[in-house]
Amino acid sequence: MPEALTKLVRAVAAGAVIAASAGCSGAVTGTGTGTASGAAAGSGPVRAAAPAELAALHRLPPVTGLLFTPHVRGAEAQQKVAIACMAERGYRYAPVPPPRSPGGEGGDDERPQPFGLESTAPSRAAAPAASPEAPPKPGSPESTDAYARALFGDEARRVTARGLRLSVSRPGDGCLAEAETRLLGDGRMRWLQVRIRLFEAQEDARQDVEKDSAFRAVTTRWRECMDRARVKAEDPVQVRRSLRSDEERRTSPVAAADLRCKAETGYLTTAYERLAAVQQRWLDAHPDIGRDWKKLSARQEKAAGEVLATTATTTVFRP
Repeated sequence: MPEALTKLVRAVAAGAVIAASAGCSGAVTGTGTGTASGAAAGSGPVRAAAPAELAALHRLPPVTGLLFTPHVRGAEAQQKVAIACMAERGYRYAPVPPPRSPGGEGGDDERPQPFGLESTAPSRAAAPAASPEAPPKPGSPESTDAYARALFGDEARRVTARGLRLSVSRPGDGCLAEAETRLLGDGRMRWLQVRIRLFEAQEDARQDVEKDSAFRAVTTRWRECMDRARVKAEDPVQVRRSLRSDEERRTSPVAAADLRCKAETGYLTTAYERLAAVQQRWLDAHPDIGRDWKKLSARQEKAAGEVLATTATTTVFRP
């Protein structure tokens, strides 16, 4: 399964879809000395974009904004309903709480960066991941088929939401399904479908922006700047893929040339602005997606408030 789809399946029910970057691939080479050094290494310090500047650019694309709007209260409420549901069946369900930090799901740090390097900071893939839920102990109630059925429901009753190309299935019954239904009611499957369509639109927009005249022009200027630095590359995504480690991203003259040329040509500003325009055109052509997203988001927020306002009750769990 592609990484982007894997992340979609993992995160879609919690209200945050992690998208993969698109772009060209291939080799990046330097000329003159047989490496990518030379002019790239001797062109002065790199002016890195400020984090606030980058965060503002990341917020421009509207489809991405919908996908990455945090729904922490909704996730917390779903967990609370699922925990109570499992307790009624005599089981202890203890999921990992949804992240609240800016770098967690839904935060700016998790938004796609589809135009290659943006700084010399370590890649997010190298950052410590959130602690996964501990596997059940062998012989414990949580390791039984009965526990799995109570939580995930009957495998034969799973339901599926479909986009144009992708489909994602969810439990049709069981406590997870009950929790999602408590928050979204009969809009549960529409919510899932909307998120799939937004995910597909985000991927399509990254491909479509390659046809945009302003984006093509700034890519040409970036490439000419890289030529002057004696680095041959088709686009910034190719550069990023050629750098195999955080150490290379931090110290490679190729990375330095890439970031310098982005700053000199205003590449990232133009790229995100044009991507935002392409995404907005898609939303304008699909008004039902934005309308339903807002309606279901409000419904989820209202239900989450009701769930989280209730007083927790003491339950005796089955040993």
